[in-house]
Amino acid sequence: MAEELLQGNNEKLTSYIKDFYNETLLESHGLTPDGHLLTVLYSLTVSIFAIGGMTGALLVGRLVTKYGRKGTLVRSTALVFMGGALMGFSRWCRIPEMVIIGRFITGVHSGISLSVVPMYLGEIAPKNLRGFLGLVPSIHICLGVFIAQVLGLSEILGKEEHWPLLLSLVAVPTMVQLILLPWFPESPRYLLIERGDVHATIAALKWFRTKGNIQAEVEEMQEEQRSLSSMQTLSVCSLLMDSSVRWQVLTVAVVNIGMQLSGIDAIWFYTNDIFRNAGIPDPYIQYTTVGTGAIEVISGMLGCFTIERLGRRPLMIGGFLFMGLCCAGITVSVLFQPQLSYMRYISVGCVIGIIAGFCIGPAGVPFLITAELFKQSHRPAAYTVAGCLNWMSNFTIGFVFPFLEIATGPFCYLIFCAVCMGVAVYTFFIIPETKNKTFLEISQMFATKNEICEEELYPNSELKMALMNGYGTLDFHDKK
Repeated sequence: MAEELLQGNNEKLTSYIKDFYNETLLESHGLTPDGHLLTVLYSLTVSIFAIGGMTGALLVGRLVTKYGRKGTLVRSTALVFMGGALMGFSRWCRIPEMVIIGRFITGVHSGISLSVVPMYLGEIAPKNLRGFLGLVPSIHICLGVFIAQVLGLSEILGKEEHWPLLLSLVAVPTMVQLILLPWFPESPRYLLIERGDVHATIAALKWFRTKGNIQAEVEEMQEEQRSLSSMQTLSVCSLLMDSSVRWQVLTVAVVNIGMQLSGIDAIWFYTNDIFRNAGIPDPYIQYTTVGTGAIEVISGMLGCFTIERLGRRPLMIGGFLFMGLCCAGITVSVLFQPQLSYMRYISVGCVIGIIAGFCIGPAGVPFLITAELFKQSHRPAAYTVAGCLNWMSNFTIGFVFPFLEIATGPFCYLIFCAVCMGVAVYTFFIIPETKNKTFLEISQMFATKNEICEEELYPNSELKMALMNGYGTLDFHDKK
């Protein structure tokens, strides 16, 4: 939850942590680090989170195959308590390494959760609500950022003595998850397709659906199980070598890399300067930052409540196009600020536009379509690939952007503009609309691109379901 506070938009927190590093290095080693060393240590503190995220993403495939979706999420909560405790007690123990290690551990948890949560929601949701539920995690991320920004205000926890508490608050929502999640069933698709447990599958569906006929859903899952009857869960290497999903893999790579290289993370490095240039006094910049957090939440909710009406493609295309235009707008406005004073306000508007454009679609849809584009046997490996690319791009932009800004100045945002436009064009021409489609129907939509015969997929007509004491046994019958 406090991740955004370390990305550069809370200068007081940055100075507090640097002061802590300075004091403890002097106490323990007799060193007085210069500004460069403190900057390196703080950069490591920020970027180690992404390294942890990439590590967590690499573990996803094995974890969800062995423990299931819900089981993985429940077990991974231990990481947050470990990381939160390390960061929370770091100042009291006078050990700066505890902050860095705690950040790495919470990063591992984030890498696992950002893959497993969309996978779990995508598998339990009915197809007409899969888009809505798929964007719920992105809303909660935006809400977590907003809450962290509010708590980071100088009137609340934004004081020097409170920064360890602020970083350790990640344990609070995790405690709520640990209390509630065990009461939820496991993913029905995992129970049926991977474990072959029909009774547990139907019990889970009845828990999630409460009303309505679940027979069609079970038949669709059994159809997918039939098409995968000779296959186990694929490894990452097998996924990358599988020609039947080459376009799906390429799509996942494009949208996840594009999501991080769109400029959304880089914008936080420049936000405070843009606000200062617009004439906002330094003491009030923190409140302006909270305002941008509120815009994130509102934009995320707008995307969540319109995705089932508009579809995935419009939110992706519109979001990336709008971000691209705003990135170009920042370059133009910064260049012309010396001559045209009103350009400073345009730059503020462009910052808000980038944030809104990102949260309305590109922030959440890539995680959603990773679940939709792959069948059960491919999905864990696909999330591993998507997560690794996402976190690797996040790490790269965090390290490269400060140097890129020094070398190119405001022109660096033209690079982000090109990335956004490129992803929008790719989405327009390559990615089909997956709204209200089953996973097998989506696979059939990619069959032509992948040169796979649709006859390889089993039609629903080959499936029959016999009810038995309220449950069902699924059998395949040859066509007469």
